[in-house]
Amino acid sequence: MIEARDIGAVLGGTQILHRVDFTACPGEMTVIVGPNGSGKTTLLRRLTDDLVGPGAVTLDAAPVAAMPPRLLALRRAVLQQAVQVGFPFTLREVVRMGLEAGHSAHVPAVVDAAIAEVGLSAKADHFLHDLSGGEQARGHLARARAQIWQPVTQGRACWLFVDEPVAALDIGHQILVMEVLRRFADAGGGVVAVMHDLNLTAMHADRVVLMSEGRVLAEGPPAGVLTDDRLSAAYRSRIRINTAPAQGPWLLPQMAGRG
Repeated sequence: MIEARDIGAVLGGTQILHRVDFTACPGEMTVIVGPNGSGKTTLLRRLTDDLVGPGAVTLDAAPVAAMPPRLLALRRAVLQQAVQVGFPFTLREVVRMGLEAGHSAHVPAVVDAAIAEVGLSAKADHFLHDLSGGEQARGHLARARAQIWQPVTQGRACWLFVDEPVAALDIGHQILVMEVLRRFADAGGGVVAVMHDLNLTAMHADRVVLMSEGRVLAEGPPAGVLTDDRLSAAYRSRIRINTAPAQGPWLLPQMAGRG
C-alpha cells in the first residue's frame, strides 16, 4: 500500500500542495485528475520521492525516503510526462535500461515481451528518435513495464506511477495503454496515474482522486467522484455527467450559455 499523510510541496516560493492525504492499494488503478495547475504531477512527484517536502510517504509502512534507490527500483517504476533521450539508442536498448536493477537472467525475453505489449515489436531496432511522438511514449511505457515486469514479487505488490500516459496517443493506442495498466493492476500490482481524459478514467479506474488548487476535493469510486457538481466546481466549467450502463459515468462538457 502507498500512503501519504499531511504532505505538502513548495515550488518557486508557491505552495503547490496543501497537507494532502493519499492512499493507493495493490490490485487497483488509482487515477489523479483535476485541472491544469491543481497539483497532480506534484503529488505524483512526492509519492515517488522525486520531490521533498513536509509530511510522510510510505510503501508498505516503510518510509519511501529511507529506501535504498536499488530497492525502490525493484518495487516501482515511474513514467514521467516527457522523457528526453539525448543519444542514438534503439527502442530495444532503451527498454533494456529498465532492467538494469535486476532480472538479468531473463533480460532478452522481458525486453521483447514489454515491447510487444505496447505494440511496437516491428520497431524494436529503430532508433528511438526516429519514432513518432506517440510511439516514443509507448516505448517509454515498455521501459517502465520491463523494470517492473512482475506485478507481484516475493509476495509484495509492485507499482507503476505514470503521468499522463495517453496524452500523445490516438484513441486506439489510448485504449491499448489503459488495458496494459489495467492488466497490471488486475494481476495484483498497483497503478497510480495522472490523467486528463475523464471518460477513460471513468472506464478504467478503481478509485479517483479529484484535485483542485493543491487540495483533494473528492476521492473514491468513479461514480462518486465524477459528478456534475464536483467536476463543474473543479474545472470551473459546466459539465454534465451521463451514465453508460457498462462503463459508469460519461462526461459531456457544456458550451457556455448553452444546454
